Amino acid sequence: MKLELGNFYVKDVKFGDITAYENGILTINKEEALAYVMEDEHITEADIIIAKPGESKRIVPVKEAIEPRCRVNGNPVFPGVTGGMTPAGNGRTHALKNTSVLAVGKHWGSFGDGMIDMSGEGADLTYFSRLINICLVADTDEEFERFEQQKKNKALRWGAMRLSEYVGNAVKELEPEDMETFELEPIIKRDEKTNELPSVVYVMQPQSQMEESGYNDLLYGWDTNRMVPTFMNPNEILDGAIISGSFMPCSSKWSTYDMQNCPTIKELYKEHGKTINFLGVIMSNLNVAMEQKERAAAFVAQMAKSLGADGAILAEEGYGNPDADFIACFDALEDAGVKTVGITNECTGRDGQSQPLVVLSEKANAIVSCGNVSQLIKLPAMDEVIGELAALGRDGLSGGWEGDEKLGPSVREDGSVILENNSMFCGDQVLGWSQKTMKEF
Repeated sequence: MKLELGNFYVKDVKFGDITAYENGILTINKEEALAYVMEDEHITEADIIIAKPGESKRIVPVKEAIEPRCRVNGNPVFPGVTGGMTPAGNGRTHALKNTSVLAVGKHWGSFGDGMIDMSGEGADLTYFSRLINICLVADTDEEFERFEQQKKNKALRWGAMRLSEYVGNAVKELEPEDMETFELEPIIKRDEKTNELPSVVYVMQPQSQMEESGYNDLLYGWDTNRMVPTFMNPNEILDGAIISGSFMPCSSKWSTYDMQNCPTIKELYKEHGKTINFLGVIMSNLNVAMEQKERAAAFVAQMAKSLGADGAILAEEGYGNPDADFIACFDALEDAGVKTVGITNECTGRDGQSQPLVVLSEKANAIVSCGNVSQLIKLPAMDEVIGELAALGRDGLSGGWEGDEKLGPSVREDGSVILENNSMFCGDQVLGWSQKTMKEF
């Protein structure tokens, strides 16, 4: 499989008479874009607002982030989701870099939503403050989940995907500014030099714990709760085969944008044939019952061993109950002779003194920490709120609250906020581009 990713580097986004891209400027016909999004009868009101790095803007509740893209051959960017079931990871896809489409609630938030500050201290706590964000701010008629703490947010998430495809088509016929090529030789047909290098597999554990459909990450439109560990070409992940779900404390979330640009996969590609033999990706899952966790771990270990892996990088989306899957997989890989490094965040309490993972193991002796989800954060007011600030406390966003006997409400009268790191949209970036570092004392 050979994926050609043609990149266009956006310097500015503005509204205009046509949707087009020229000399780094992305122009969007707002009326046309909104009409396209609102073809979905479940979206009752919508607006598009642009947020740029350095602006005094706070965006909340953020439900999803997507990189605007198009497939040159006309196939859907997200096969099995925004169109028919077509292969991903092969051919040419065009991408608008330095920008993302955000799905933002106009009135209501939920457990899996988060916050982005475009400037100040809060901007350091999420990657998306670096991007020019095209915010689809909308409401829906999904009354069945209006007051639920956990929402599927389907209409808004699908609306953002459709908007990203609409915007991405602006560069469909243009020549890219540069081209990234991703291609792995078949495992059994690699040259002698590559075969002599340490073989590494990347094990991804996307969120898949909800047994009711509509909450979990989707793989080619298939609910990941229904899957067993599966070997995949890494190009598929980079090319829209998997989309983010809505069930996940938000700092732990893997947005669709993150998976389209997965830094760990790209780094493994860079080292392939130089320092490692990158075998590919084992897409695993996160489960509820212990028997399911053990079964998935056994599948992963057997697959890695059969592929000839000497080492593995293991990443989980989430914390708490998923820690049991993470450690079970860690143990199974180590028992199979596959040296493993894990990447995860921690839940160590507001004072940082609690056990970092729900389950620990002596075999899991190489883990990269991406931060503490419970860390308390205080941030000043911003000049503008995109969405609704009250959602941070009123609707139970992970990390926000309506009232606390010691700390008071998350949202203060002056517009400042106090919250946990949990609320920072995709803030821990387990997929590889966390801005956080360890501090030595």
